[in-house]
Amino acid sequence: MNYDDLSELYDQQYDLYRDDLHFYAGLAEGAGRVLEVGAGTGRVSCFLARRGADVTGLEPSAGMLAKARARAEDSRVEVAWIQGTAADFCSEERFELIIAPFNALMHLYTPAEQLASLENLRQHLAPGGRFAFDLYVPNYGAQGVLRHEGETIYRDGERTDVFLLQRVDAARQHVTTEYFVDTVGAEGHLRRQHFTLTQRYYWRYEVEWLLRCAGFEAPRVSGSFQGGPYTEASEVMVFQTRAAG
Repeated sequence: MNYDDLSELYDQQYDLYRDDLHFYAGLAEGAGRVLEVGAGTGRVSCFLARRGADVTGLEPSAGMLAKARARAEDSRVEVAWIQGTAADFCSEERFELIIAPFNALMHLYTPAEQLASLENLRQHLAPGGRFAFDLYVPNYGAQGVLRHEGETIYRDGERTDVFLLQRVDAARQHVTTEYFVDTVGAEGHLRRQHFTLTQRYYWRYEVEWLLRCAGFEAPRVSGSFQGGPYTEASEVMVFQTRAAG
């Protein structure tokens, strides 16, 4: 999935998302070297760096990385940025904490990609290091129906509304989201942008087996960033694990 074209919309949509920040900041406190997988526009990496963490952000999209670097500069923090994927990146560094926030692993579409990425991340963990990530629980609304995303963005005298249409391919566990981004300027003219995003969704025990197959311990699974149990009502799955001994 190439996020270069989506980087501006992504940054506008999620700049103020805060649900996960204190969870990952708590893990990073005193952890040593931290690797964020799928760092995007730097929302999490820069937050951790502002709190004194030694952070490396890994991100395949050049467009996203450009915004991440600008965010770090604006925040006056130091983050080491690497362009690459979880499967192919290679570093001599070993990290005490590796995190993959905000559904980053949903861009691993096949079992081969998933195992290659998880095994590579395990190899980059320092002895005793931890791996933590979150995924949303699949729970999709009406398919093929255009609906408002619930977001209206005001910037530079313009109003932008985000609409989406989703299709679920249950056989492949893919969800494809089409975004229709409508912007009205001061002159009253409408501009529409169209983007398509495909993600691979997961179920809890599937993830647990993937981790075991990739050489990790059985994970601790929570249903919230506050550490509550995973239940039928949970909207997020939060995993914490280590490399198996």
